Amino acid sequence: MADTVTDGFDLVVVGAGIVGLAHALAARRLGLSVAVIDREAEAIGASVRNFGFVTVTGQQAGDCWRRAMRSRDVWAEVAPQAGIPVEHQGLLVAARRPEAMAVLEAFRATGMGADCTLLSPADLAAQHGAVLADGPFAGGLWSPHERRVESRDAIPRLAAWLEGAMGVTFHRRTLVKSVTPGRVETTAGTFTAGRIVVCPGDDLLTLFPDRIAAMGISRCRLHMMKVMPADPAFRLPGSVMTDLSLVRYLGYSELPEAAALLARLKAEQPEYLAQGIHLIAVQGADGGLVVGDSHHYEWSPSPFAQGLVDDLMLAEMHATLRLPGAVVTERWMGTYASLPDRLMVRDAPDPAIRLVIVTSGTGASTAFAIAEETIAELFGAAA
Repeated sequence: MADTVTDGFDLVVVGAGIVGLAHALAARRLGLSVAVIDREAEAIGASVRNFGFVTVTGQQAGDCWRRAMRSRDVWAEVAPQAGIPVEHQGLLVAARRPEAMAVLEAFRATGMGADCTLLSPADLAAQHGAVLADGPFAGGLWSPHERRVESRDAIPRLAAWLEGAMGVTFHRRTLVKSVTPGRVETTAGTFTAGRIVVCPGDDLLTLFPDRIAAMGISRCRLHMMKVMPADPAFRLPGSVMTDLSLVRYLGYSELPEAAALLARLKAEQPEYLAQGIHLIAVQGADGGLVVGDSHHYEWSPSPFAQGLVDDLMLAEMHATLRLPGAVVTERWMGTYASLPDRLMVRDAPDPAIRLVIVTSGTGASTAFAIAEETIAELFGAAA
């Protein structure tokens, strides 16, 4: 095999998860030539193990919320072109406690909540009583912003569209051994490029391990499952979250009103907090719900899943949704790169190289906007 595989691309992207694909898209939209290199035959990491939930409401105020809004708009542009169905739109936060409702009322009063609607207990019963458990509920909030795709289908479709319609070159089953300015050394030879973006996900050792270690990046492991309702007519109005989510998502938890809710949750659901559990439920075209999740922070994620964690997640699901007789049909573990105080990292090992890692599990929600920023930074006036 010849040492040099190509005469050069404007951009080589290392990693074909959602963050890498987003960078390929942003570059191709500017007419740049792009190659994407990935060690796997297909996406198997965080990008396909998640909810496919493009979350806007509840993201941290400022850059994260802005990026989520922009990424949602890019999903809306790209999904129909790539043949990716949007399974449902919007988010229902069902508050079981008055303290949770107080957080939602405070959020609604912020600029981020301007397009959201507060729901009284009567509103919840009238509009969503068919899917909600008996409660009691203190009220809720409806957001129109969210989108949901089936990630295990959407990521392959996005990659296929980038290759077939957008002219991105993909090299799979190819391990990148080193990255230096203008050169990417791989098991398939050498790629040359004017600019390089490395999107390693939670691979913390293969490329730039010293820089990653200095940042303190670790991993988060989470339990996920697919649940089939017994009633084939059961249909969520959109994605669903509840009280525990309000002390995890920074757009809620950083509000002063969240302190009282956290105190009550510590008294009433301490084991849930200890396992990092909060409820997200989304639904696919086959009627199945993806339900999660938990959060365990480990540099080397344990392969052993405790049944207690799944039991707690299911208990929270049944306390929120009317799902008698529902059956768990799949269980899996997700992992993502994690930093306690940064939602994403964009590092510059060289002026022509960027290392981009989403460190908060928000890749589906923010990657498109992050990528546009990265490409503008790397290519300057050309962007």
